[in-house]
Amino acid sequence: MAEEGVVSSLVGGPIRRVLLISAGATHSVALLSGNVVCSWGRGEDGQLGHGDAEDRFSPTQLSALDGHEILSVTSGADHTIAYSESRMQAYSWGWGDFGRLGHGNSSDLFTPQPIRALHGLQIKQIACGDSHCLAVTITGEVQSWGRNQNGQLGLGTTEDSLVPQQIAAFQGVSVKMVAAGAEHTAAVTEDGELYGWGWGRYGNLGLGDRNDRFVPQKVSNVDGEKMVMVACGWRHTISVSSSGGLYTYGWSKYGQLGHGDFEDHLIPHKLEALRESFISQISGGWRHTMALTSDGKLFGWGWNKFGQVGVGDNVDHCSPGQVRFPHDQKVVQISCGWRHTLAVTERNNVFSWGRGTNGQLGHGESIDRNIPKIIEVLSTDGCTGQQIESSKADPSAGKIWVSSSVRYAVVPDDNVQGQTVVSAGGNGNDTSVPENDV
Repeated sequence: MAEEGVVSSLVGGPIRRVLLISAGATHSVALLSGNVVCSWGRGEDGQLGHGDAEDRFSPTQLSALDGHEILSVTSGADHTIAYSESRMQAYSWGWGDFGRLGHGNSSDLFTPQPIRALHGLQIKQIACGDSHCLAVTITGEVQSWGRNQNGQLGLGTTEDSLVPQQIAAFQGVSVKMVAAGAEHTAAVTEDGELYGWGWGRYGNLGLGDRNDRFVPQKVSNVDGEKMVMVACGWRHTISVSSSGGLYTYGWSKYGQLGHGDFEDHLIPHKLEALRESFISQISGGWRHTMALTSDGKLFGWGWNKFGQVGVGDNVDHCSPGQVRFPHDQKVVQISCGWRHTLAVTERNNVFSWGRGTNGQLGHGESIDRNIPKIIEVLSTDGCTGQQIESSKADPSAGKIWVSSSVRYAVVPDDNVQGQTVVSAGGNGNDTSVPENDV
């Protein structure tokens, strides 16, 4: 009955404000005021945390985290991590290959479970890549775990780590934030220094060559500027200087660097097209990039097959184009998934666009969109009222998980009528789509 109470309070109570959004490969998560976590999109790998493998086409309250006072949520490709400041505890769920969940094994988890190795740490930021994760503590130390075949954990080896380990190379260096790509990692220190490590074959480490690095290495002084922000796409990197300048480097086959061409850059290269703007936020998708200016304008560029750049077409863009919102709403937050994008505006509205095949846009359908469409259930201007469904998983039932060896022999309960999930083995390809007509 308590669960029903949560739903009715959401329906009848005050409109909850979206505090944070995060987009994964094919799923999305949001943190609402009142410490409510919602997730939607592809659920085959457990990344939604609802205790099953079903896709959700609308934001669904993650009831297992009710009362946990969650402060942040971060999506990896097919997994998710949440952090509770009051409990000093991180929770992870989803696809477990390579130890990316940090629990000491490679099992998939369908409900959130505490990462015991991080318990008691005050964490100020968490970054999730394709299959590795990092956490930055209040004191500027960095823990990393998961896949490490190219040294992306920064531990000096190429062995995967099933539990978080501290990056010793940052001893005496206070890290401000980290970012994780497919197989590479970047960091900015409190002193404004930029670092890169891991897979570097497209110059995405910013070190002037195409070599991998197994420990963090400092990027040469960039125009004498201090860096304050960094983000990673799949194999490209984006950074912002203290003066608001935007720099990109790495892979640019789809124009994701934004320099008006499709050339890779091996060191950070200033984006001239936005020289007059002060960049306040950045996000990297699989092959696209979004940048938010201090006056609330949003620009996108790169791979646009599914409309994920948001400018009204489906052609790739090698230069920034402005994304338009109803009533010229200013944007306050942005997150890129692999093929979709999420944004929050100053009017407390949430918009999404791009690939919609698994419901990751949250519109209750599986249609792709190439311009922003409001997620009504999460938005102040939504006309349907805020009726957010709650997941039915019982967190007190213990650990809901499936070992990777037996995973695809398990048929999850068919809770969604008229929808059959065609499994492609959890590889994140577009072949894993709900087939309503089967």
